[in-house]
Amino acid sequence: MSIPVVDFGACSLTGKDVTDEKMFSLAKELKAAFMEVGFVYLKNTGITQEEVERVMDISKKFFLQPDELKLPYSRNGFVDSPNHGWVAMETESLNPRRPGDLKEAFNITAIRPDIPWPSGDAKGFQEIQTSFFQRCKELSLRVLRVMAHSLGLDPELFLSAHRLIGTEENGTTLRSLYYPPINCEKAKEGQLRCGEHSDYGSITLLFQGSEGLQVRNRSGEFISAPVVPEAVLINIADLMQRWTSDHFVSVLHRVLLPPAGDCSSRQSLAFFVQPDDEALITCIDGSNKYPAVKSGAYLLERFNASYGHN
Repeated sequence: MSIPVVDFGACSLTGKDVTDEKMFSLAKELKAAFMEVGFVYLKNTGITQEEVERVMDISKKFFLQPDELKLPYSRNGFVDSPNHGWVAMETESLNPRRPGDLKEAFNITAIRPDIPWPSGDAKGFQEIQTSFFQRCKELSLRVLRVMAHSLGLDPELFLSAHRLIGTEENGTTLRSLYYPPINCEKAKEGQLRCGEHSDYGSITLLFQGSEGLQVRNRSGEFISAPVVPEAVLINIADLMQRWTSDHFVSVLHRVLLPPAGDCSSRQSLAFFVQPDDEALITCIDGSNKYPAVKSGAYLLERFNASYGHN
């Protein structure tokens, strides 16, 4: 199994109205990828490599600062936006059965000017990050519309539950991730850069700076998800699997430690798309395969698990 590459040009951020024929073709390709693999590479989305590199550059300037300069921006330090901010090394275990992940992150949730933003060496951080957040939001809404088409649903069905992205009433997060150089011999037993996990919400947009990600296929084996130039890697998350009664699959993925002697760092950008906090997620086929759950409550439950070891 390999992850398919699909041309999203018909619904690109730079495109115009899409024809019914092109929408049908694109929807068919996405449906197959999300039902069989759970992941897909989208090319020609309208988000350029230059945009991605700009965000990674400003993020790295922040991460390379001493920890004492990052502490004022720590996650859980903002009352109205508890997931916003810096996450230090080994703070989070995406697989709670493993030691803390060997990565740092900076989360952006609500687009609010009154939250303190990094400056200093990371001058321009707020402008660059929030601009990219909006670009990812626009792209994710287009993907959700195509997904609804692919299942023969009202094109507004998924969109209507994602109207508050960028506010305190929606948990969608742009996450800049930094995996510093690692001496494998000093890592704890079972420790990874990012433990095996599935994502929590609707879909995730991932922009990779280098190799390292692995995805579990249907036979239970982990395969590499290489960097595809100019493409966005998109995957189904848990609430979408529940929503579609397992038509679309949310699969485990991880980032291993680098090989011995590899002293390189790794960066990625993940845009985790979450339905509005009060959105009630029920099976679209009317079944009771999964109990109804509110998006915000489900997200909080997952956060409690991944940060619980602290």
